[in-house]
Amino acid sequence: MAELDVDAVAGQAWGGGVAPFATNTKKLGMWLFLLSDSLTFSTAILAYAYVRLSSANWPRPFEISPAILNATFLTFILLSSSLTMVMAVAAAHRNEVKKAVIYILLTAVGGIAFVGLHMMEWFRLFAEGVTPWSNKWGDPLFGGTFFGLTGLHMLHVSIGVIYLCIIALGFGRRKFNADHVEVSGLYWHFVDLVWMFIFPMVYLMSVNLKG
Repeated sequence: MAELDVDAVAGQAWGGGVAPFATNTKKLGMWLFLLSDSLTFSTAILAYAYVRLSSANWPRPFEISPAILNATFLTFILLSSSLTMVMAVAAAHRNEVKKAVIYILLTAVGGIAFVGLHMMEWFRLFAEGVTPWSNKWGDPLFGGTFFGLTGLHMLHVSIGVIYLCIIALGFGRRKFNADHVEVSGLYWHFVDLVWMFIFPMVYLMSVNLKG
């Protein structure tokens, strides 16, 4: 009898529909993915911090201009793209399809600009002799950890740009709804949040004030 009562309560909580745990399944899936991905970035960031703190000859290659200014501008781009993503989600929930698509595409443009400017910085470092295996300033692990961490983040931004373009196309054709836009926004905000850890740890803590 007790087992039947438990089954009855469980059936009232969720009757086998599309929203177990009283939440949208798309959001639940994205939150689970972001939780697992946060472990990946946490491991990469902790590995960078460990290598940096254990090295007696860690380089400080980033001068105020152009490296820190460029990284600051990259931060501004991502913060701006988060704002346009918020506006896209709000417009989608108001069923303003055209505005939502425009804001989603503006967010994607911000991601493209971020990747482009970051790649320019990579090429500048390559030209100065910095590689994933060596550098002229000090500990050779600097190159591997720097390119590994920032490359992992750029990969996520690039995937996010493709994801946003697909969402914009699908929402514009009414194949996707506002929930799809909101879920893509969760991914994009996560990518932006990760950069808020990378920017101070990798750049601001390695400023070359001697010029």
